Amino acid sequence: MAQPPATRASAEQQPVGDAMPHLVLIGLAAILLWALVSHRFERWGVAGPAGLLLFGAATVIWNVDAFGDALDSSVSEKVVEIILAILLFVDATEVKGGIFGREGKIIARLVLIALPLSIVLTVVSGVLLVPHAGLLVMIVIACVILPTDFAPAAHLLRSRYVPARVRQIVNVESGYNDGVISPLFGMSLALAVVWSTIANKSESEISEADVEKPVLEFLGSFFNAVPATLIAIVIGIVLGAGIGYLVRVARARELASAVGVRYVMVLLPLIAYGVASIPILNANGFVAAFVAGIGYRLTRVRGNESDGIDHSELLLVDEVGVLASHFVWFVLGGAAVLVITSGPDWQILVLALLALTLLRVVPVYLALMRSTVSRGDRLLVGVLGPRGTASIVFGLLAYNALPEDEGVIVLTVMVATVVGSILLHGAAAPLLLRRRKPIEA
Repeated sequence: MAQPPATRASAEQQPVGDAMPHLVLIGLAAILLWALVSHRFERWGVAGPAGLLLFGAATVIWNVDAFGDALDSSVSEKVVEIILAILLFVDATEVKGGIFGREGKIIARLVLIALPLSIVLTVVSGVLLVPHAGLLVMIVIACVILPTDFAPAAHLLRSRYVPARVRQIVNVESGYNDGVISPLFGMSLALAVVWSTIANKSESEISEADVEKPVLEFLGSFFNAVPATLIAIVIGIVLGAGIGYLVRVARARELASAVGVRYVMVLLPLIAYGVASIPILNANGFVAAFVAGIGYRLTRVRGNESDGIDHSELLLVDEVGVLASHFVWFVLGGAAVLVITSGPDWQILVLALLALTLLRVVPVYLALMRSTVSRGDRLLVGVLGPRGTASIVFGLLAYNALPEDEGVIVLTVMVATVVGSILLHGAAAPLLLRRRKPIEA
């Protein structure tokens, strides 16, 4: 990803110290313990995200300050970026049926009409509810809390009360939301960092160097935003389509096994992200990984009877994605403790509730009017918008980059939105869906 202006850690020369390695070690241990007991807890209705969130909260509560230092470091920033690149790739490869899963017009309406409208309404609502955050920070917040992810409520996609078409639409939309928002997030974060850095200093404290460096960094990010995205798309297409073609040929000639292809699918998003991050290219690694997934899928399945990649080849990258997601949910638990100790304002909680309900449902319903989606299904598509891994990663990146006060606001809104989504989509939505007529197999 094109790099935003200097983070707090880099600006203040904060040492990472031992906190981040300890956090990673504890997180891995927590994931290991969850793997040993998850089956029983899931039978009791406790999903992986909720369980790991509680693990994370219990782990860091003894030393919240050390967790905050670990979270606010360049190491944690890079870790969550790589995790998101893998997850974006997985989202892109799991779609079946062309680029947009046979729902091109509907996905276009959701991504090009509903999503921008949701961003505008979220920014307006945020400025009214949390005016001290500022317009630019609120744009960052909108990018953080609007991407959808079914990790905290995966059972919704398997529910017999959800029509197959609705399931396909929301699943495809979830992947494309992340890919579309990521360049906007990088751009808005760069601008917010510049403005917040200047605004947090009094006139007497502002020197020419204080202004010059962040402004130059922002201008670099601004003028590089479109080229960075275009270069990332080219990188993704070349790598994804090229490797997908090679895999298809290798499998047809029995040069590669399903096991070998699994390794390819894990390494490809890392390579795409790494190539995009080369300084001379300075492209958006998230976009490169996502487009690589699309390109790989299209060339890999071309000529096959199936319109999707065989499960035997997806198995490893899926499991790596789940493992990476587990670490992110563990970190969210610690972030929740950090937010609670800082004392969140009620206005932020209201904004999170609006983001999970009206600020998604209304734009989606309006965007799908006069489409082939029925009125009831329009409402259902709007309601089915869980927030998860993408929001957590974007929120952590913003917390890392912004000055302390603004960073805490973004982290608080993110935590409130994702935890609220676990409660709303993980617990309340299944109960409401049971009022619908079951879909016959």
